[in-house]
Order: sequence, then structure tokens, then C-alpha cells
Amino acid sequence: MPLSSVRKPIDFMGRRGLVAAAIILLVTISIASLLLRGLLLGLDLTGGILVEIGFAEPVELGTVRTALQQAGHDEVVVQYFGSRSDVVIRLAPRAGEEAEVVAHTLVSALSTQQRLQPSVHRVEYVGAQVGKELTEQGALAVLVALLGILAYVTLRFEWRFALGAVLATVHDTIVTLGFFSVFGIEFDLTVLAAVLAVIGYSLNDTIVVFDRIRENFRRMRTDTVADIMNAAINQTLSRTLATSFTTLLVVVALYLFGGQVMRGFSLAMIVGILVGTVSSIYVASPFALWLGVSRADFLPKARSDDKPDSRP
Repeated sequence: MPLSSVRKPIDFMGRRGLVAAAIILLVTISIASLLLRGLLLGLDLTGGILVEIGFAEPVELGTVRTALQQAGHDEVVVQYFGSRSDVVIRLAPRAGEEAEVVAHTLVSALSTQQRLQPSVHRVEYVGAQVGKELTEQGALAVLVALLGILAYVTLRFEWRFALGAVLATVHDTIVTLGFFSVFGIEFDLTVLAAVLAVIGYSLNDTIVVFDRIRENFRRMRTDTVADIMNAAINQTLSRTLATSFTTLLVVVALYLFGGQVMRGFSLAMIVGILVGTVSSIYVASPFALWLGVSRADFLPKARSDDKPDSRP
């Protein structure tokens, strides 16, 4: 009895057109934001001076920016750090200026607003060359990961599945980066590490689905390719949801209680897990289906020396 006759699966493949339209829209928005707005790169990627300043009472970021602009500091990035009483100010590096001197000028500028009462909590400096090298190495790491995925899935499954897995991974990466671009959230090395982790997480879920599809190709001999994929996704759905839910519990707890340092990493993981779960269902397998994968691609190949015996 075919597996599909035991329990009618959810028709994921039947809805792939509608979901594909939503995914394309989401990817388009992400790419447009990345091209037009870019990423708010952290100090460890751009180089520059970071000054953390505390205030006696909560302040508005607009008030801080205005005071700095009046003092001649126009190109600065001002953000809250943990609470509305702590602010992080990032500036591009200036030739011949030490970080401590810059911090002193910022405090002096803010002191013109008598109610602010600023005090320096932390001063950091990262050279521009170091930031450039880290950016290049991070992009190279993502590229190497994608090439490794392409080679691994091609060898283990089939080239159509390999392209589907790579497309799903690219989708997860673009949407995660787009989220940080659209909402203007700082992108630093911890977020880059989270993006690489998301690539591995999404690939793991995709491989599980691919494994079941391959098994079903050999067991469900009368069903269509779409039905076989539907069955495979349904058979692994409980595992997919349980894994995503338990992982989300951890990263949400990390986001809420891990402090400001882990905020970007955990937020990238949350977004990546959500989009990765969707892509393992609606990107990887449907793309392989669109490329024309069939049962014949998984059947043992006949050897050239397998000739009929012509002896009497």
C-alpha cells in the first residue's frame, strides 16, 4: 500500500505558488533595502571610535544628536545601550585624534545641556584596516559555506537538490540581512556568526527532508513527484517544528536575558530559524521540483558491463 494512501498529507506543494510569491516579495524588499540603505555596520567591521556614555536620567536620542551636531559632530551614530540612560556613540576615525580625546570632546558637547549630566563608561577604538579585513573575511566565509553546501548535496543527493539547498540558504541569508537593514539594527561580528549558524541550521533541516524524499521515491512507486514531496514534508513536519520550537526557546531566552552584547546574535538567530523553517519546506524542495527532478534520478545506474549472456 502506498504511503500516501495511509494518510492524506497536507498539500504543501499545491500552495507553493502563493508562498513563492510572498517569498519573492520578501526577498525583493530585503535586496532593495540592502542596496538603498545598506547595513548599519558595527565598529568591529567599519573601524572607528565607540564611546558609551551614561546619564543621570533617561534621555532622548534626538536631544543627544542635537547637542553633538551643535558642537560640530555631524556624522555620528547614536543608539541606546540596554536602557534609556545609557547611550552608545559611534564616530568614524579621525587622523591624529586619540579615542580618549574624542570621548572628552563628546562629554563637553553634551555637558552644554545641563540636565544631561554625562559620564563616560567605555571607550573603544578599532582601526579602519582591521574592520575592512574582517568584512572581507566574513563575506568569504559565507561564500565558502555556500560552495561547500553545493558540493556536499550534489554528492549525497542530486544536482537539482543541491541547487534547491543553495537557493534556500541564500534566501535565509538575504532575508536575515534584509531584516537588519530595514529596521536599522547594528550588524557586527556576532551577527555575522549568527548568519553562518543559520546557514548550518537551515541546511540540516533541508537534508532531513531530502533524505525522506529519496526514501519515498523508492517506496511510493505510483505517486507523482509532488505527492512524494508532500508526504516527505509531512512525515518530517513534527521533527521540524519540534526542533525549531526548542531552538527558538533558547535564543529567545538569550535575547531577553543575555544582555546587550548577545542581543544582535540572538535576534539574527530568531529571524534565521523562522525563515529557515519556511525555506526548508517551500524553497528547497519546490525548486528541485521545478527543475524537473524525477524518480529516475534516484534509481541505481546500470553498469556498462551489464550485458546479457549470449552463451547457449
